[in-house]
Amino acid sequence: MNAFQANKLALYFIAGTQDLAPNQTLPELLEKAIRGGITAFQYREKGPNSLKDAHAVEEMARTLQMICRKYQVLFFINDDLELALTIQADGVHVGQTDQPIQDVIARSAGQLMIGLSCHQLAEVQAANNIPEVDYVGIGPVFKTSSKSDAEPPLGIEALHVLAAASTKPVVAIGGLTPQNISTFDFNAITGIALISALTQSDDIAQTLNLCRQAMHLVDCQTPSE
Repeated sequence: MNAFQANKLALYFIAGTQDLAPNQTLPELLEKAIRGGITAFQYREKGPNSLKDAHAVEEMARTLQMICRKYQVLFFINDDLELALTIQADGVHVGQTDQPIQDVIARSAGQLMIGLSCHQLAEVQAANNIPEVDYVGIGPVFKTSSKSDAEPPLGIEALHVLAAASTKPVVAIGGLTPQNISTFDFNAITGIALISALTQSDDIAQTLNLCRQAMHLVDCQTPSE
């Protein structure tokens, strides 16, 4: 992943229809988040209230992808390699217990950026030795309600240990808010992944601006169409 793409991991939004509040639609929420300043989006359709029909999932993915392309925001698919390849997404993100990473690499054949979740030092070190892995997602840092099968929270100290050990760009994830990221070491952490902090926000643009301030980034600017 080149430096420009790594920078586009700074404000990384993850969501699916299961994360919506009443009267929200995912395309509308995504567009608000993009206008607020997110730099990457991962479509993660999982959980009890998620879409189950494969055709509906693909249609939603294509709709979200079109919005991301309109604003030149990176578009990732969570776990579903075949869907990512079918719609020619920018990338795919997989966990340690999803498809084996070598199978993902072989099947994607260089067509996709690849993100890999890591929770332990050994997993980070293993990822360092896989050239095709473009970035690692480290977490959950704090307790999260967005994923029912989440690993135990790492805490900030362990996050910093794992981030310092990574030779890849690091995206921190898990229960992140503008307040609790204020002591993160952003020399070692490239970006933050946000779910409920945005899906449950009354003012997405303000939430993202607070995150950018905590990360010592410039204020948000509305993306040009």
